[in-house]
Amino acid sequence: MSAEPRINDRIRVPEVRLVGPSGEQVGIVPLAKALELAQEYDLDLVEVAATARPPVCKLMDYGKFKYESAMKAREARKNQAHTVIKEMKLRPKIDPHDYDTKKGHVVRFLKQGDKVKITIMFRGREQSRPELGFRLLQRLAEDVQELGFVESNPKQDGRNMIMVLGPHKKKTEAMAEAREAQAARKAGRQPQEEPKQEQNSAPAEAN
Repeated sequence: MSAEPRINDRIRVPEVRLVGPSGEQVGIVPLAKALELAQEYDLDLVEVAATARPPVCKLMDYGKFKYESAMKAREARKNQAHTVIKEMKLRPKIDPHDYDTKKGHVVRFLKQGDKVKITIMFRGREQSRPELGFRLLQRLAEDVQELGFVESNPKQDGRNMIMVLGPHKKKTEAMAEAREAQAARKAGRQPQEEPKQEQNSAPAEAN
């Protein structure tokens, strides 16, 4: 079955509930009258609710309507954001420099609107000190609290301890901000016109 609505002479019903070009309700009219009005307005008669009794039809420029619908669908696909979960692994006794590096990655992921799964990996005797991992996760959550929140509290999973951070901003918002920032950077890189130097109007002195 075609997804395209029936238009003009493809509509096969004795009468329709007609909607005018500006959305005004015309009422129930014979199909012949609706087609006559469509010709007068130089528009198409488009069936917009085929299951209604009688079917609802609207006067519109169907070609323009299809084009605008396609553009809206394309823009929606462009802005569509899929939830992505990034993963970052840390050791309980992580070096300060490594911690800062890992935290930087977490910050970047949250700014992009992605969730981050933080995994603390315990080895050997470290497994008897789960509080080390818990404190590390708490510290990380506090360090990035302006960008994200604890979506899943720390919990032990075998030799690992896992916590999930969620971004405050939605993916679509983060993408929009990134595009705006990129546009601003491009605008800032455009060369500015150099001011013209004033020419000295005084005649040069003769030697």
